[in-house]
Amino acid sequence: MAANSGYIFKGSDEYTSQEGKRRRQHSLFVKVLAVIIILLILLVVGVVVGVVVSKNKSQNSATLSSSTSSSGGKSTTGQTTGITNGSNDPSVFEKDPNLHKSFYGMAYTPEGSMMPNCSNSLENVIKDIQLLSQLTTRVRLYGADCNQTALVLEAIKQTKVEMEVFVGIYVLPNNNESYIRQRDIVKDAIQTYGVDHIAGVTVGNEFMLNYISEKQESDPNSAIGNEGMYVSNQIMDSINLRSSSGAAMLIAYIEDTRNMLAGLSLPKTMPVGNSDAGSYFNTKVLSSVDYGLSNVHAWFAQVTAGEAAAWVASFFEDTNVKPASQLPNQPKMYIAETGWPTKSSDAAHESNGAGIASVTGLQTFLDTFVCQANNNNIPYFFFELFDEKWKDIQYGGVEGWWGLFNADRSLKDVKIPECPSLDP
Repeated sequence: MAANSGYIFKGSDEYTSQEGKRRRQHSLFVKVLAVIIILLILLVVGVVVGVVVSKNKSQNSATLSSSTSSSGGKSTTGQTTGITNGSNDPSVFEKDPNLHKSFYGMAYTPEGSMMPNCSNSLENVIKDIQLLSQLTTRVRLYGADCNQTALVLEAIKQTKVEMEVFVGIYVLPNNNESYIRQRDIVKDAIQTYGVDHIAGVTVGNEFMLNYISEKQESDPNSAIGNEGMYVSNQIMDSINLRSSSGAAMLIAYIEDTRNMLAGLSLPKTMPVGNSDAGSYFNTKVLSSVDYGLSNVHAWFAQVTAGEAAAWVASFFEDTNVKPASQLPNQPKMYIAETGWPTKSSDAAHESNGAGIASVTGLQTFLDTFVCQANNNNIPYFFFELFDEKWKDIQYGGVEGWWGLFNADRSLKDVKIPECPSLDP
C-alpha cells in the first residue's frame, strides 16, 4: 500500500480526509494551546518574581545600616519598624506632645537583657531611645550582658539624639566570670563606638547590699563588709586580683576597669563609679571611685507619696552627699533610682504602711519631685522607664510596677511635668 493512499474504501474517503483534517487541526490546536499555557506560566512566574524582588527591595530599604551582634559589639545587619513620617530613617520619628524633656536622667534596661535568655533587639532599643530622647538626655544601664551596651550606643547613633549613657557592669558576689565577661563586652563596645556618648562606667549595683545581707550583716563598713575571701586562679591570672570579696573584691574590679579603660588610650578620662542602696555604700569603695549612684526609694521608708519627694532629697543630702564630700576624692553623688510604684501584684504589698502603690501616687511624686530636684541641681535618674514583667514574676509585690510607661510602652495615666532639666 502506497504510503499516501489513506483511502481504502470508497465512501470512507471523506471520513478519512475529514479525520486527517481534524487531527491536523487538533494538532495545531494543541500546539497553540501549549504555547498559550507556556506564556501564561511565564507570565505567572514573572509576576511572582516581580513581587519577591519588590518585597526584597522594600525590606532592604528598611534595613538598618548596621546593627550589633550578641558577641561583642561588632556590626551586623538589623531592621527597625515603627518609624513615622514616611521615613525609614530612625532619626526621623514622631514626637509625643505628652512627653517633655524634664528628667535629669532615666534608669533603663533594654527588655530581654537577662542572661541566659537574651531576647533584646536593636529594633526595640531604637524605639526606646526615641522615647527616652523626649524625656531626658541621660540614661543609666545596670549591666552589659546580652550586648546591651552596644545596642544602646548603636540606637543613639542611628537616631542621632542627644543622649549620654552611664554604662554598667553588674557584679555578683562569688561570680568573677560574670565580671570578666561584662568588662570585655563594655571594652568591645567602646572600641566600636568610642566614648562620645558615654558619661561613665559603673561597676556594681547594690553589690554591698546583697553581699552583707547574705552574711546577715547590716553595716557595709563592718569587718564582714571589708573582709577578704577566695578568688579563683582564673581571675587572679586574668586581672591580678588577690584573694578578696566584699569591698575588697569590688575595689579590685573597679581598679581593673580603670586599667582596661586606660589601656584603650581614650580621648578623655572615663569616670568609673559604683552604685548601691543609699545606706550601703562602703567608705573604702566610695573612696575608690569618681562617682556614686545611690538608690533612694521613699516607698521603703514607709512614707506617703506626698511626703516622698522631701524625704528623698533629705536622705540623699544627709546620707550620701555630705559624707562623700568629706572623702579625699570627693566623688560626685547621683540619685540612681527614685520613683513610686503604681500597683502591687498582691494585696499584702499594696501599702507600705503609710502610702499606697497607685498611679495617683506616681503623679504626686512627679509633681513634687522632678521640677524641685531640677531647680535644686540634684542629679537623679528616675526609676524607671517602663514596667518590667520579669521582676514581677521573680519578686512579686510592687517590684515590677515602677514604670512611667506600661510594659507595652503606653504612657500611664500621668502628666509629665514641664521644667527643663539643668546640668548640675
